[in-house]
Amino acid sequence: MILSGLEIKKRIGGDITIDPFDEKCVNPNSYNLKLHNELLIYTEDVLDMKKLNRTERLVIPQSGFKLLPGKLYLGRTHEYTATKNLVPMLEGRSSIGRLGLSIHVTAGFGDIGFRGYWTLEIHCIEPVIIYPFVEICQIYYHSIEGEFSEYSQGKYQNNTGIQPSYLFRDFQ
Repeated sequence: MILSGLEIKKRIGGDITIDPFDEKCVNPNSYNLKLHNELLIYTEDVLDMKKLNRTERLVIPQSGFKLLPGKLYLGRTHEYTATKNLVPMLEGRSSIGRLGLSIHVTAGFGDIGFRGYWTLEIHCIEPVIIYPFVEICQIYYHSIEGEFSEYSQGKYQNNTGIQPSYLFRDFQ
């Protein structure tokens, strides 16, 4: 079952933390999250799963930043989120998708107990200009049945910013 927007609002401060929270971002069954003003880009010609690949940090100016097709940009949500007893999921907004912009390649599924900022794997079909703090994606919540263990530690838990891939740690 997916929580309604009213239920999301009701659970803020309990099972759901969204900081900062803005009531205007509540939708019928989701909550809009904003893009922070920073991006990471990989500077390697070839990405290697077994190592930490070098990145460069970019600041998105108020005047906008042009994304180019064929390039992966890592962004993050402006909002810090934490979830208890629910499965958080992230999806792009339809208005963003209609510009040919994707906010995740494959990582829109969260774990019960995740705490931190969501790293966005942004890519575009056409060149597109993005702006800081635009409502870029939406988080929604599923209830879960049966016994479960909360995600309490891992490569991305309690992060403080954009996270490049830490897959290399799985090889160590």
